[in-house]
Amino acid sequence: MKAKESNAHFDSKVRECSNFTVREIKKICKEIGPRPSGEENEQKAQNYVENLMVGIADEVKHESFDVHPKAFMSWVMIDGIGMIIAAVLMILAQLNAIPAASTAFKIAAIVISVLAAVLLLGEFLFYKEFIDFLFPKRTSSNVIAVRKAAGETKRRIIFAGHIDSAYEWRFTHMGGGKFLVTMIALGIGSLVLTLIMAVLSFFFDGGVPAIVMTVLHVITIPIFVAVNFFVNWKLCVTGANDNLTGVMASMAVIKYLKDNDIRFENTEVVAVSTGCEECGLRGAKAFAKAHAKDFAEDGTETVFMAVDTLHDYDYLGVYNKDMTGTVSLDAQASKMAQKATEICGLDIPFKAVSFGSSDAAAAQQGGIRSVALAAMDPTPAKYYHTREDTANILDMKTIETGLKIMLETAFLFDEQGLKDEY
Repeated sequence: MKAKESNAHFDSKVRECSNFTVREIKKICKEIGPRPSGEENEQKAQNYVENLMVGIADEVKHESFDVHPKAFMSWVMIDGIGMIIAAVLMILAQLNAIPAASTAFKIAAIVISVLAAVLLLGEFLFYKEFIDFLFPKRTSSNVIAVRKAAGETKRRIIFAGHIDSAYEWRFTHMGGGKFLVTMIALGIGSLVLTLIMAVLSFFFDGGVPAIVMTVLHVITIPIFVAVNFFVNWKLCVTGANDNLTGVMASMAVIKYLKDNDIRFENTEVVAVSTGCEECGLRGAKAFAKAHAKDFAEDGTETVFMAVDTLHDYDYLGVYNKDMTGTVSLDAQASKMAQKATEICGLDIPFKAVSFGSSDAAAAQQGGIRSVALAAMDPTPAKYYHTREDTANILDMKTIETGLKIMLETAFLFDEQGLKDEY
């Protein structure tokens, strides 16, 4: 049975759950506000979700984990400061300001540039916890709401969104996605250029090449200075769309099933509000670490759908590649989600998270078969990680469509499970 066949008034029932989604998002935004990863307001929001779902789900669990939330984006400032030092060292070396130290300056610049590149690749591209130990520890949590199967549980589908919101990205706020991408390109390009010139300096000593490289190093310094202002640590955004839409739409799936007295015979439905996604997918990593082994051992076919930023209808997509395209999500889960979009009357191609990552990547890497559903302009959108991400710009059409896709995915999974073709 398809979800749209589960109730004679399916559209109106989904609209009720979409209204529930929007209403609860607005309430969290008004009563709690911004929710920095691992901080008090994030916990308040998780407590709110837990209390809300006690009367809706069969079981609600609140699982805590340790996190170092400021570590993830602080690598940007560490790189920025390091590369300013590297550029200054190279200028001193090229000018032969201290002849006895010129070689040491060049070697130091190379070492700093390599370390900066390692941080860039490790922290941003692969979301590794390289420098977490340098920053204060906090406690975060995941809230897990469960609607149990009527009989023996043979399948389990998990919908998840993250409750925390990001500190503002200044360049996106100042000039939108294109300006953000430009500044990122300039920062990475300047880092690579500094490293290349530091190596070349051993082969070109003095003359025109030295003058050219000195000028280029001088040019890179303002860029590295600007990098230090990438994150506005004084302003955490409201995050109504990114990603209260994912959290509450996930909870709305369970609400729809309860309100319409639907309980799958052998499929358990789970909704997860993860913490600390904005500081490196830490909540989804903790969830996978806590549960992936049990899921594998209990023989229950399990799939995880990360739902993120249901706002830009024209960019609605099923994502089968994640973490800046470096992680392939589960092929069968992706095809199932795409089939669900077809049932909804949509023609949605597979997409890749080309910048950043979603909780699906962490779940997939942690051993849970995963797929992602999102609807955000990949430029990225002007509201992405800025103060403009408020409840005032919520888009009901996109939220309602996303919820229908999620419901159809659940019904399809219950009926057919994961397979190569649908």
